[in-house]
Amino acid sequence: MADGCVFCAIISGKLPSYKLYETPKTLAFLDARPISHGHLLVVPKYHAAKLTSVPDEDLSEILGIVKKLAIAVGCEDFNVLQSNGKIAMQTVGHVHFHMIPKTADEGLLMRLPDEFPVVDLAKVQSEIKSKL
Repeated sequence: MADGCVFCAIISGKLPSYKLYETPKTLAFLDARPISHGHLLVVPKYHAAKLTSVPDEDLSEILGIVKKLAIAVGCEDFNVLQSNGKIAMQTVGHVHFHMIPKTADEGLLMRLPDEFPVVDLAKVQSEIKSKL
């Protein structure tokens, strides 16, 4: 755990989140600023800013969890996004994977909205967890 890291604070329980799935090495929770219904994050509990710094054993279950959650969300089309470094648009210095459900009119483009919609994250959490 790293001091000042928002994801480490979520992992340790110091900050609240809408948890969806947890193992000893990984935590999945809803993105606090979703760009689509079911937008979530899968985070290794091992703190590292970049993917190349995370031990392989701490990454081994990530994509399986993304897959399980994509099925639970019910999205047929989705992006899995993982950025490394500020130039690559990484905004939190802790490795994380976004699973972003897509609709037919969105395609691949990843645009952040000017304003994020108000979303009942507790309701979305309940919907997804009921399908796991």
